[in-house]
Amino acid sequence: MTQVKEWSNQELNRKLAELMGYSVRKSANCYQIIKGPSYGQWQADESYAWADAPDYCNDPAASLEVQTAACKVDGERYIWELAIIQGWVGGKIISRKEGVRIATATPRERAEAAYITMQGERT
Repeated sequence: MTQVKEWSNQELNRKLAELMGYSVRKSANCYQIIKGPSYGQWQADESYAWADAPDYCNDPAASLEVQTAACKVDGERYIWELAIIQGWVGGKIISRKEGVRIATATPRERAEAAYITMQGERT
């Protein structure tokens, strides 16, 4: 089974966008990303339409948006997944030093932990 860590930013962004409620609709020969009443620009290719979704893997603000959504699903699990992604192998208690590392996670690390949490399983 593929590990989230192995996915490209583009793959992870698309999977997270789907979990966050985005979808792409097709017209005769164009694609457009949508979420609720918001619409992206028409694109000639579906992958370009998905590129209009938030960049959860690189944009700090977008990664906080998906972090918030993951914490609403299961905040404790999100923190544990984030600690594991950062290489934590300890017991059940996270030290202050590890807590600081979690608080300064990169957007990509937040995105990975959010996907695992929102998906409900490690993939």
